[in-house]
Amino acid sequence: MCSNGVNTGQFEQMLDQIDDHIKLERRWVHTLGHMAGDAGYATVDAKLHAAQALLDDVRALLDEAKDALEDDATETSGVTVSLV
Repeated sequence: MCSNGVNTGQFEQMLDQIDDHIKLERRWVHTLGHMAGDAGYATVDAKLHAAQALLDDVRALLDEAKDALEDDATETSGVTVSLV
């Protein structure tokens, strides 16, 4: 569906791509955190797990954005486009 000049289907796919990328980066941060912890680097381990939590927050916000996309598209559906 296209609303107000935005193809919402493509927009949602792009949000999914960003989420997939963040999911991969979260997995790497998680793995590195455990590697650091196993090696005795407690501070590095703690920082990486804090980064992991922030990436979880990013993913949650992306989910909220996807949910809001449909609501916003519905609210702006009264837009008309004219050729100039």
